[in-house]
Amino acid sequence: MAQNRSGIRLHRTRWWALGFGVPLLVVVLAAAGCSTAPNPDEAGLEYDAGPFSATTFSNCIAPGNREYRGPGDQFFLYPAGQRTFEFAEGKDAEIPEATVVSKDDLELRVTGLVTFSLNTDCETLRQFHERIGIKYQAHDSDGWVQMLREYIGHPLNRAIDDATKAYNWRDLYTSAETKGAWEKAVGQLTAKYIAEQGGEAFFCSPVFVPGSGGDCGDPQLTIQQPVPPEPVRAALTDTQRAIEATRAQQEENIRVTTELEAIRRLVEVLGPNGYVLYQAIKDGKVQVVPVPNGVDVNISPGR
Repeated sequence: MAQNRSGIRLHRTRWWALGFGVPLLVVVLAAAGCSTAPNPDEAGLEYDAGPFSATTFSNCIAPGNREYRGPGDQFFLYPAGQRTFEFAEGKDAEIPEATVVSKDDLELRVTGLVTFSLNTDCETLRQFHERIGIKYQAHDSDGWVQMLREYIGHPLNRAIDDATKAYNWRDLYTSAETKGAWEKAVGQLTAKYIAEQGGEAFFCSPVFVPGSGGDCGDPQLTIQQPVPPEPVRAALTDTQRAIEATRAQQEENIRVTTELEAIRRLVEVLGPNGYVLYQAIKDGKVQVVPVPNGVDVNISPGR
C-alpha cells in the first residue's frame, strides 16, 4: 500500500485479464470522511454517491445539524426561513419593476416585494431539489436567484398583468379603495400561479414552520401604488391645481355674496349715512366716548 502527496491511501490489486495474461491495475481511493453543518437558516439533503454505486437519497439535514459523510457523498444546502423576492428599480432587485397595461390602455409601472419561505419539510424539499433545484443548481446563490426568477418572477408578472386589466388607471392611482381591491387580487393570483408553476407547494408563507403539518400558506405580497407615465402624472397635477383654483374662487364668491347681503341689511336698518358712520366706528376712524346720562359735554372743534 502506498500513499500519495495528498495523504489519500492507494490500494493496488493485481488482476489478470482472462485469456490475455495482461495485468490490470485497479486503484481504490479510501479517503477519510468529512462533515457538513448547515447554518441556522439553511436546510440540507444528503445523497449517497460512492465511486462504485448509484446516487441515492440518504436523508434530510435540519438547520444547524452536523452530518458526517463518506467519500463521494453529496450535500445540498438550501435557504430555510423567511426570504424575499424584490421587483423594483436598482441592481439589488431580483427582477425589474413590472410594466402592465390598465383596462383603459395606459401603461403603468409597479414595484413591490414577495416574502416567502422554501418548504423544507423533508419529502417536499427532496422533490424540489430533484425536480427543480438540480436543473438550476439552486443550492448556489446564482442558481437560486435564477430559479426564483422563473418560479416566482414569471408568475408574479402574469398575476399583476391579469389583475390590472380589470381596472382603469385613474382609479388605481387615486383611489385607496380600488388600490386595496387590486392588491388583494394580485396576491391571490400570484399564489395561484406560483403553485401552478412549481406543481407543488414549494413556496410557503414566510411564517411557515416545517413539520407543522397542514397547508404551508401562501407567500405574502407587498406592492406599491401603480404609477402612470410622467406626462400623465404632470397633466393630472395640472388638472388638480385647476380644480383647487376653481374651488377657491367659488369659496371667495360665496364670501363676497354673504358680506354684501350683510351690508344690505345694515343699510335697511341704519340708512346709508348710518351705515357709513357704523362702518367708520367699526374701522376705528371715529372715536366714540361714553357719556353718562344727564352730564353736559363741551366739544371744542379741532383747529
